[in-house]
Amino acid sequence: MFNSDTLELLVSSFPKILEFGLKVTLPLAAIAFILSTVIAVIVAMIQYANVPVLRQISRFYIWIIRGTPLLVQLMVAFYGLPLIGIRANPFVMAVIVFSFNEGAYSSETMRAAMEAVPAGQLEAGYCSGLNYLQIMWHIILPQAFRTAFPSLFNALISMVKDTSLASSITVVEMFTRTKQIAGQSYNYFPLYIEVALVYLIFCTVLTYLQKKGEKILGTYGVRK
Repeated sequence: MFNSDTLELLVSSFPKILEFGLKVTLPLAAIAFILSTVIAVIVAMIQYANVPVLRQISRFYIWIIRGTPLLVQLMVAFYGLPLIGIRANPFVMAVIVFSFNEGAYSSETMRAAMEAVPAGQLEAGYCSGLNYLQIMWHIILPQAFRTAFPSLFNALISMVKDTSLASSITVVEMFTRTKQIAGQSYNYFPLYIEVALVYLIFCTVLTYLQKKGEKILGTYGVRK
C-alpha cells in the first residue's frame, strides 16, 4: 500500500493540502470563531439582563441551533436562502452558518460564566456610578472571559475540524482539496491519513496556545 509511488504522491500532495489548510480552513475557522464570540456575548448579555422579548428570542435561537445538525444548517442556508433572494459566496455562507451555530453554544458558556461572577459586583458597579454597559465591559465580562476561555478555545479547536463540512456547500477547503487529489490518483486511504495528520498538527498547535493562554490568565490547572 505504501510503496514508492504512494510516498511520492504523499510528498507532492502535502504542500497542496497544507496550502488550502492555511488559506481556507484556518481563516474560515478563525473568522467564524471571532463572529461567534461576538454573537455569544450579545446573546449572553441579553439573557443575563433578562431583557423581555429579546430573552425569549435568544432562547428560541439557541433551541433551534442546538437542536439541528450543523450539516443541515449549511444545506438550508446555501440552498434555501437563494430562494428568497439572499445569495452569498460559499465561503461567506459557511462563515455565517458556523458563526451562528457556534454562537448558540458559546452563548450558554458565556452566560454561565457571567452568572458565576458574584452579584455583588454588579451592585457595586452601580454604586460607583457606572451604567450597565460600563459594568459589563469593565467588571463582568473580563472575569467571565477568564472563566470561559478554556471552553471557548475548545470550541475553536472543534471548529477547525468541523470546517470539513463546508465541502458540502462547495467550499474548497483542506479536506475538499484532498478529495480532489485522491480522485485524480485513486489512492484515497493514504491521502485521508495525510489530511488527518494535518488536522492533528493544527489542533496540536492550538492546544499548545490554549495552555499558554490559560497560564497567562491563571486558569490552567485550576480544574484539575
